[in-house]
Amino acid sequence: MKYFILFGPPGAGKGTHAAAVVERYNLKHISTGELLRAEIAAGTDLGKQARSLIEKGDFVPDEVVEGMIANCFAANPGVNGFLLDGFPRTINQAIDLDEMLESRDEYVTGVISLVIPDSEIRNRIRKRAVIEGRADDASDEVISNRIHTYHEKTEALVEVYKDKGVYYEIDGMGTIEEVRQRVFETMDTL
Repeated sequence: MKYFILFGPPGAGKGTHAAAVVERYNLKHISTGELLRAEIAAGTDLGKQARSLIEKGDFVPDEVVEGMIANCFAANPGVNGFLLDGFPRTINQAIDLDEMLESRDEYVTGVISLVIPDSEIRNRIRKRAVIEGRADDASDEVISNRIHTYHEKTEALVEVYKDKGVYYEIDGMGTIEEVRQRVFETMDTL
């Protein structure tokens, strides 16, 4: 079983490329954002709690996200692997993911990191808010908080995965087709 992490700041193109990656490599896409938005749309207690955190640009508690991911692993035995999108986002989540995988005698196969500058993050998130009607992407304050949170909490994972020898950086600038080709070229080697 292969376990890939699609990594990068908000707006880097993780969601844009995930469907093509999943189709090409017969992977199950696990997007924490999509899982949480489904809970919010369903009006569950988790969804209500998540909504208030997401609207401020904050993270949902680890145990909630990790429980959803563990359920997805268990419920999809017939795939070649998984593509994690939006997880892990912190060192603690990476440690928990390693423990989750070790209990299955598995490990992270590769971290595909889409890299773009902060100015492009702002442009893409604003555009996404309009196109997808995502209220969580609408204000400059929330966008700034998301960028700050990424740099402060998530970017530290780069060194963790470099040390494990599974980190692959992709230039996220260019057309969708150009970036996707770079992603495929890297994943073909894994």
